[in-house]
Amino acid sequence: MNKDQAYGVLILVGSLAGLGAYGWLVYGFPMVTLQVTAFLAVAAVLVILAWIGWTMATTPPPEPIEFESPPAPEELGKPAGEGRSAEPKAES
Repeated sequence: MNKDQAYGVLILVGSLAGLGAYGWLVYGFPMVTLQVTAFLAVAAVLVILAWIGWTMATTPPPEPIEFESPPAPEELGKPAGEGRSAEPKAES
C-alpha cells in the first residue's frame, strides 16, 4: 500500500468515526448539537463570503485590454504593404 492509499484509508476511518460520534451527539444532546452545527455551517458560509469580499476589495483592477481598430474601408482593397504600417507601435 502506498502513501496515498494509506491516507485514503485514514480519511475513510476518520470519516466513519466522525459520523458515529456525530450520531451519538445528536441522540445524546440533540438541541445543543444541532445549534452548534447550524452555527458552524452559517459561520463557514459567512467567512467564505467575507474572504471573497476582502479579496475583491484589495485586488487592483486589471489593465484594460487594447484592441487594434479594424482597417478603414478604403485600405481593404490595397495590396499588401500599402496603407497601414506593418511596424509595431512604440510602447510608452
